[in-house]
Amino acid sequence: MTNVRFIEPGQQADRFGRRVAQRLSAGTAELPYGVTERLRAARVQAVAKRKSAHVLGASPVFALGGAGTLNLGDSGSHLWNRIASALPLIALAAGLILIHAVQNERRATEVAEVDAALLTDDLPPAAYADPGFVQFLKSSRE
Repeated sequence: MTNVRFIEPGQQADRFGRRVAQRLSAGTAELPYGVTERLRAARVQAVAKRKSAHVLGASPVFALGGAGTLNLGDSGSHLWNRIASALPLIALAAGLILIHAVQNERRATEVAEVDAALLTDDLPPAAYADPGFVQFLKSSRE
């Protein structure tokens, strides 16, 4: 049997980071002083952010059953996140209410047109009792 060693995702990321840092550091001897100072400052900032994220126990990416999820962090903007997640639901509800209102307006307009045709037309009273009369009015209007 082969000896299989399991590596935690954090350790794997640290090893990858070290390898990338070694490769990047290999070519810094030829760079001008200003560039090396900016790179050093960027490294210090990256390490500080990594340490603060590690201390808080919050990683920006979590693995859940083979799928990655992005955590926006604990920046204290829970209210804005909740508002932003509720906006699509509010837009959907507003759209459904608008569609309902438009459909009701169309139905009311159709009924008003039929009533106007009934009141302004010279027909015998038996025509009003005919079940196909409404269909006749709709077809004659078109």
